Amino acid sequence: MSFPWLTVLIAWPLVAALATALTGRGRGRPAPGGVASYGPGSGAFGSPAARWVALVGSLVEVALLVGAFLAFDTARAAEHQLVEAHSWIPSIGASYAVGVDGVGLLLIALSVGLVPLVILAAWREQGGDHPRLRSYLATVLVLEAFMVAVFAARDVFLFYVLFEAMLIPAYFLIGGFGQGAQRRYAAVKFLLFSLAGGLVMLVAVIALYLQVPAAERGPETFLTANLAATAGGLDTTAGRLMFCAFFLAFAIKAPMVPVHTWLPDVSENATPGTSTLLICVLDKVGTFGMLTLCLPLFPEAARWAAPVIVALAVVSILYGAILAIGQSDLLRLVGYTSVSHFGFIILGIFTFTATGTAGASLMMLNHGISTGALFLIAGFAIARHPQRSQRIADYGGLRTVAPILGGSFLVAGLSAAALPGLATFVSEILVFLGAFAAHHAAALVAAPAVVLAAVYVLLTYQRMFTGQVPATLTADGPVRDLDARERTVAGVFVAALLVLGFIPSLGLRYVDPPAATTVEQVGVSDPLSVHTEVAA
Repeated sequence: MSFPWLTVLIAWPLVAALATALTGRGRGRPAPGGVASYGPGSGAFGSPAARWVALVGSLVEVALLVGAFLAFDTARAAEHQLVEAHSWIPSIGASYAVGVDGVGLLLIALSVGLVPLVILAAWREQGGDHPRLRSYLATVLVLEAFMVAVFAARDVFLFYVLFEAMLIPAYFLIGGFGQGAQRRYAAVKFLLFSLAGGLVMLVAVIALYLQVPAAERGPETFLTANLAATAGGLDTTAGRLMFCAFFLAFAIKAPMVPVHTWLPDVSENATPGTSTLLICVLDKVGTFGMLTLCLPLFPEAARWAAPVIVALAVVSILYGAILAIGQSDLLRLVGYTSVSHFGFIILGIFTFTATGTAGASLMMLNHGISTGALFLIAGFAIARHPQRSQRIADYGGLRTVAPILGGSFLVAGLSAAALPGLATFVSEILVFLGAFAAHHAAALVAAPAVVLAAVYVLLTYQRMFTGQVPATLTADGPVRDLDARERTVAGVFVAALLVLGFIPSLGLRYVDPPAATTVEQVGVSDPLSVHTEVAA
């Protein structure tokens, strides 16, 4: 029996979360009179031990991920590998079945790679409260376990359970550890939107299960491949209704206009680290679900709905970019940029071309890196304001006093704007190639978003990093540049953006084969029969 890489990748963060939660308990309690006392050598920002346990635990997870990559055969990237299957609820045919193709493995890599960076960025968060920081880091690790599991799930019922269960740590990260005045409102709004979509999807999951003849139900009935065979014989109306139910749940998660309104509120009120995990990783469950469930299970319904979905994707692209330009709150601005970028991902998926689908799959990875960089580096800038203001107008001249902060923010922003030589450029070009081949008019309408992206990036950089430094920004003394810890976080992001920008084949070799397989499953003729690789 081969080593259970995926199970270990799921279980280890839970072990690390428990160790983090138990480290330093009984210390750092408020002394009489309400003054916090963290004990000898604990420092002003809580228990060093809990922070180091969380960081080391996340780095061990990275090492395990390397082992999984070494065990994965890129020549068979379209197939599910590292497969494990165990009976879970035999009475209904649900199983613990996990496995990944190239796309799933890259999204797991995104999840695992971002967590240690989020932990480093949160090193001095939570107001110096030792128990809060410890709980925050433990919750981040629990969320990591769910993120890995949902991208590995091959059983539809298991996927649904994980789809709903990951809302629990996400809710507490927003409402319990957020930094905005409306954080509880944002957490409840996120939860209600997600639960509503999940409930609709559950109805479709049950309906699809009931379509399986009783004599054919077995211990692996809910496997995606088995349900796809059943769905192939569905009545047209039933298949379309089920597709709409699945798609609505994933569109809310993605998020896509018009069910996107929870995202800007979460961006504004959650910590930058929480927003990084929710928007850069968790929201990918929506587009990943469209790619791996909606299309294989309901190919006819996907073809039927594609024109409307493409139109909504274009609306999302332009709407998110235009509203980003008008934002006064820095983190809310980054949130709206993601609405635009998710529109590109969905557009690429529903071009039904191998080129567009590969571009969308690669963009899921690249968007996570570039937007994660924007959130965390924006958080570093906010931490330097005496009142931790998120208003763009409260900043200025940071380039002269914090050049490394300014330079890293600019690189992350230009990547979000798809500058050639940075990661997002290649994936966006592939999406446009697929869109021009399959939906020429939609691609033409979406094209101005490239210019709009440059506007919101450069305008924000100009307002925050050029000009005079406002007196309010230096009220507590000179603004310091990034320290060694923050430079490490920013440096990893910048390096990843450059490497994937100049060597896109590192990602394309994992997403090209699954993209071709997906187009075959949908049953359409690819207008771009010859896939042209685009490299910087």
